[in-house]
Amino acid sequence: MQGETKEKTSEKIDEKAREKINLVDAAGNRVGSMERMAVHRAGALHEAFSIFIMNSRGEMMLQKRSRRKYHSAGLWSNACCGHPRPGESVESAASRRLMEEMGVDCELRKLFEFVYRVDFNNGLTEHEYDHVLVGIFDGEPILNSEEVEETRWIEPDALRQEIDSHSEQYTYWFKASVDKVFRHLKDVDGQP
Repeated sequence: MQGETKEKTSEKIDEKAREKINLVDAAGNRVGSMERMAVHRAGALHEAFSIFIMNSRGEMMLQKRSRRKYHSAGLWSNACCGHPRPGESVESAASRRLMEEMGVDCELRKLFEFVYRVDFNNGLTEHEYDHVLVGIFDGEPILNSEEVEETRWIEPDALRQEIDSHSEQYTYWFKASVDKVFRHLKDVDGQP
């Protein structure tokens, strides 16, 4: 039985690696598509999204990435990340992935985009044109254990202190975007 579970997990990982994602130019315009793992091996600029979930108390939901992830495994990050498929809007893809990973359905709004590049020790590279979205959710997520190890809520000041003290426990893209997310939320909503 356990062998069957490992085999199914392996098939899902292989299927995900072959999934096509959008290549983009420096302005974020779609210019083609390529299999996900080929994109990450080549370090090609591709379209992605990062979802930040806040609750009504002003706390941010963090997820600890599954140790099965092909990079940044076991690190803390924003609630959900992913890639739109060819022909799929960023908003539709973000809602789809949020439900697949976290079992969460909430309205999302775009905050900003940014480009980053980071090389990992395993030979893969994330070079993303990243759309950052935010949503409000007060429930408990229903975690997909293949994607997420655990979640927790944290208030902004405590999060900043943790990142300052234990930067190595957080994903690169999360650290690169979280302060800008807080600034956007403060400008628009008056919090955090």
